[in-house]
Amino acid sequence: QVQLVESGGGLVQAGGSLRLSCAASGRTFSSYAMGWFRQAPGKEREFVATINWSGGNIRYADPVKGRFTISRDNAKNTVYLQMNSLKPEDTAVYYCAADPRPVVFGSSSRDFNHWGQGTQVTVSS
Repeated sequence: QVQLVESGGGLVQAGGSLRLSCAASGRTFSSYAMGWFRQAPGKEREFVATINWSGGNIRYADPVKGRFTISRDNAKNTVYLQMNSLKPEDTAVYYCAADPRPVVFGSSSRDFNHWGQGTQVTVSS
């Protein structure tokens, strides 16, 4: 069982940056695929990025390509989401997700078994 705790959200002006962190408990974190999703008010949860167990396989949703970077530090049981050039449309609750498979090829929230509680990101115009 993996427990996930996100941090790093907040209020930022358009064009600014934030770095989200997701701390995971459990000795098997290093073997898990990890992902970030987001959910804006009135919208469905959507895929943002995913990273495989080693960091060698990374995918991004088109709206964040070139602006967001996902990474992980298995020694610290932590996955990160560096968000640059933020836009008002990036405003959402951001969720960290984990799956016991070493890599996840899908982009659905159903592809991940474990979820954090979410952290709010608000981008003002």
